[in-house]
Amino acid sequence: QLQFVESGGGLVQPGGSLRLSCVASGFTLDYLAIGWFRQAPGKEREGVSCISRSGGSTNYADSVKGRFTISRDNAKNTVYLQMNSLKPEDTAFYYCAASPSMYCLGYRTGALYNYWGQGTQVTVSS
Repeated sequence: QLQFVESGGGLVQPGGSLRLSCVASGFTLDYLAIGWFRQAPGKEREGVSCISRSGGSTNYADSVKGRFTISRDNAKNTVYLQMNSLKPEDTAFYYCAASPSMYCLGYRTGALYNYWGQGTQVTVSS
C-alpha cells in the first residue's frame, strides 16, 4: 500500500516543541514535493508547509512562519516538520502527502495531493 506514516505528535505545553516525521511506505519520495497539512475539529484541512523535490524551495502558512521548519532526507525516505513555539491554535491532526509534481502546487488545500497517511495528533495545552 502506498502511503505515508506520520509520527512524533503528542501533548505539549504552549511554547514547547515537537518534531514530526513522515516516512514514505511502498514508494520513494525522491521525485516529489511533500506537504504537511493539519485539520482541527470542525475546521477545514489547511496546508501548513511544503518542500520541493530538491529541498531548495519551501513554503509556509502565515500562521506558522518563523516557528515551523520543514526538511527532508531522501536517503531515509522521510520528511520532517520541526515545530517550535507551539500555540494552542496549533492543536490538530497533522498529515503529510505528496504533490503531483516536484513542486508545491496547490499545497494550501492539498486537493491534488496523494498517499495520505493516518496522521498524528498534536495537542498544545497547559
